[in-house]
Amino acid sequence: MTDEDRKPASDEARGVYAIPRGGAASAGGDGESSTTSEFALPEGMAPPRSVGGEAETTSEFALPDGLDVPQPPGGDSGGPASAFSTPATYRAPAFTPPSGIPVVSLTKDVPWQDRMRTMLRMPVAERPAPERLQKAAEDDGPAVPRVLDLTLRIGELLLAGGEGAEDVEAAMFAVCRSYGLDRCEPNVTFTLLSISYQPSLVEDPVTASRTVRRRGTDYTRLAAVYRLVDDLSDSETAASLEEAYRRLAEIRRNRHPYPGWGLTVAAGLLAGAASVLVGGDVVVFVAAALGAMLGDRLAWLCAGRGLPEFYQFTVAAMPPAAIGVALTAAHVDVKASAVVTGGLFALLPGRALVAGVQDGLTGFYITASARLLEVMYFFVGIVVGVLLILYFGVKLGAELNPDAALGSVQRPLWQIGASMLLSLTFAIMLQQERSTVLIVTLNGGVAWSVYGAMRYTGDFSPVASTAVAAGLVGLFGQLLSRYRYASALPYTTAAIGPLLPGSPTYFGLLSIAQNDMDAGLVSLSKAAALAMAIAIGVNLGSEISRLFLRVPSGSAGGRRAAKRTRGF
Repeated sequence: MTDEDRKPASDEARGVYAIPRGGAASAGGDGESSTTSEFALPEGMAPPRSVGGEAETTSEFALPDGLDVPQPPGGDSGGPASAFSTPATYRAPAFTPPSGIPVVSLTKDVPWQDRMRTMLRMPVAERPAPERLQKAAEDDGPAVPRVLDLTLRIGELLLAGGEGAEDVEAAMFAVCRSYGLDRCEPNVTFTLLSISYQPSLVEDPVTASRTVRRRGTDYTRLAAVYRLVDDLSDSETAASLEEAYRRLAEIRRNRHPYPGWGLTVAAGLLAGAASVLVGGDVVVFVAAALGAMLGDRLAWLCAGRGLPEFYQFTVAAMPPAAIGVALTAAHVDVKASAVVTGGLFALLPGRALVAGVQDGLTGFYITASARLLEVMYFFVGIVVGVLLILYFGVKLGAELNPDAALGSVQRPLWQIGASMLLSLTFAIMLQQERSTVLIVTLNGGVAWSVYGAMRYTGDFSPVASTAVAAGLVGLFGQLLSRYRYASALPYTTAAIGPLLPGSPTYFGLLSIAQNDMDAGLVSLSKAAALAMAIAIGVNLGSEISRLFLRVPSGSAGGRRAAKRTRGF
């Protein structure tokens, strides 16, 4: 060994990668070791190669030399990687939370609405994995964008038909889950539908959206969409994606079950039946029916010209009010107030009001605010149309008496029959299936019987009587809808027709037209209270109906309510 080998180690040998004694360049012989770093390489390991004499800066997550990393199937290691792309060493098929996935028991005999609603209220990581259904020809399943497109089209039909936001989200989630897309999040607002699907926490999400441009009332189409969703969510039904698209196209192409002239006649009969409820006779029935049919035709004319719905409601409210004022000015011995009240029954937006309050009670505050704002615009349109006629009637000397509502005659049998006729015609105007018309007619008769027994026999307040009757309507309607695996709207909307506040609305407007603002505002406030009682009663009855149904069991599968955000 030379003298140079016995010299102390240089400064470079004392660095991070200094070689210990016994290595390839260690000192020997005299028993003295060179000064080494605590990070020195072990014996037998060659020092790392450096570029240009300088040590390389490596990441702490860098793979050691000699470790062969398998590439993912079909992956392209040459292109730029996304922040959400799967790492090369990631082999787990899905994300599992640290606490594990809880066992959730969702009984299959529960309607799909309740099962989907239960899972929507769970965190994404706690939802049970979907069962693989035989709905795809390939092993990998259908393309994700096509499934999301089908989901949005189904949600659009439901939202445009007046369905609540929570039920629309449940239907969209059911469609996605039936094709194996369990990590999806639907979002529904008043005019916008969106859905996002993310296969795992390390993959790029896929998001699609759709805007609802037009709204139309057709409960026959709504029921057909519910049947389609029910078939898709059934594990025993093999419905491919192409079959679902074909059925959805047929639903869109189907014509309404009732013609236009039938809807006009139904509007006239509805107004006549409503006039009988408030004490009208045969002459009042005919006058209210003629006014409502004329208003309906004028509204159709405005709709054909492209005018907004605000002006359609304004024009439709004028003929019944004009006929009532004309009968009063002609000194005909009839109850003119009943004519105007009957015409208002056919225009009050009870369906939109119930849907708006239901969305608010279930936590969809943006959609609820938009629906209630729509109801307010419709109501203002009705107010403008009636006020114009009443103002000119008062100026022409028509003696309209706001106190006429106090002298209504109680005729239980006639009023029960009128309430059933009103529900029947309301169901026709909503384009319901013929199989549901009889049920909703009986439901409307029961609602008025309960209201009359509480209001006139039991001397309860009109608000409490209306709330109880509407609660029974919601209870029976929800039970019938769950029994038939259908939407609850066809069984509840038409049945609340006899409870709508037509009389307080008219007398409030009449008092305002006669410059009695205090009495007018009190009457309109009463009408608003009755409308809210109807909406809350229907929703409460729907929630109570769930107590009679089997709900998903398990600690994590129970139906969870929203946590408090205020108070203690």
